[in-house]
Amino acid sequence: MDKPLENTNFNTLRNSWQKLVAPYQHSDLHRSLWQLANSLIPYLALWGLMVFSLRISIWLSLAITIPAAAFLMRIFIIFHDCGHGSFFKSKTANKWVGFFVGVLVFTPGENWWHDHAVHHATAGNLDRRGVGDVTTMTVQEYQQSSTWKRLTYRVFRHPLGMFIVGPIMIFLILNRVPSPGAGKREKLSVIYTDLAILIIFALMSLAIGWKTYLLLQVTVSWLAGAVGVWMFYIQHQFENVYWVRNSQWDYTLAALKGASCYRLPKVLQWFTGNIGFHHIHHLSPRIPNYYLERCYNENPLLHAAPTFNLISGLKSLSLRLWDEQAQCMVGFRAARVKPA
Repeated sequence: MDKPLENTNFNTLRNSWQKLVAPYQHSDLHRSLWQLANSLIPYLALWGLMVFSLRISIWLSLAITIPAAAFLMRIFIIFHDCGHGSFFKSKTANKWVGFFVGVLVFTPGENWWHDHAVHHATAGNLDRRGVGDVTTMTVQEYQQSSTWKRLTYRVFRHPLGMFIVGPIMIFLILNRVPSPGAGKREKLSVIYTDLAILIIFALMSLAIGWKTYLLLQVTVSWLAGAVGVWMFYIQHQFENVYWVRNSQWDYTLAALKGASCYRLPKVLQWFTGNIGFHHIHHLSPRIPNYYLERCYNENPLLHAAPTFNLISGLKSLSLRLWDEQAQCMVGFRAARVKPA
């Protein structure tokens, strides 16, 4: 259920949130290493099991891709935290661990981390859309667009486009090239990641054949990516989300009203690295994932963010456009009638 952010709560949080989150803005080396171990070891073991089970049945191997994808999601959260510099105290450790786990999730570190930092600095800002976010048009922009642009936008925003085609496009294709305007460091990260992926592809092709490897890897990446895209979608696409023009944009409100709290069953929360407490993550990206729930539980003021569960969150699937007049997300039907 979406909880309103009362003005009194917001005013209190505006003045106190930095003190609230400060105790959690540090990494714990033992917890980070344990998370690496309980994510990477099962994932690699499941890959070994997939290869071994090919002797029995390709269908058995494909069944194992489901738990493998769950662990790959968890590995992506480690990659994500490394980009924020929150997983280790050492910048060097974050960089190198982030690079290697980035290869596993088919995402070049420096390039993605740069775009994601832009996302954190612009989330909810209508005048700074387009980098690291879910493409969102206003009702007026949609009405004034060409037929072709409206069609492509409808295809992109359709669940089949976002969660079936989208993960393949993002992780296996778009991540293979630098983002527009990328700097030298970002471009090199793409090149090095692609080279590492090619080496893995060559070795796995020799071991089990390129067709079999592609079938398994694409399936694992698609399953993990589809859930990842949904998590990112529900965290920033809901009815009373925060979208304002640049002159009105507020960092604290963008975090507390523009990012949701997605309460998942404990098992799913574990595999998604607590990223459902997304409003806290946007308040302070320096908090490692394993402290997000603790920060939420120990600070009742942070419970005022828009909150959803597995069922209530599904309503967001029908929302496609931002209505600036009504200040809410709406479906395509709302754009059929031209404004007076």
